[in-house]
Amino acid sequence: MANPFQPPSGRPKRPSQYKDFSATELYCPRCKRAVPVRTRLLLVLPQGDQYEYRCAFCGESLGTKIDKTSPFPGVLK
Repeated sequence: MANPFQPPSGRPKRPSQYKDFSATELYCPRCKRAVPVRTRLLLVLPQGDQYEYRCAFCGESLGTKIDKTSPFPGVLK
């Protein structure tokens, strides 16, 4: 019996359409509504750049994201 959770082996898998998302609006608990966000680079890590989302109105931190598409520059000399 075929596994219903896997695509049939005869059909090729489609490539992923979305590899990376960026938030434009998030819910702010201080403003009590969805607000536009500002993105700020926090850290450059070996696994990717870490960004912070902040409320455009009150500056409250609303979350973070690690962007794994940028290569790690390594040690600068």
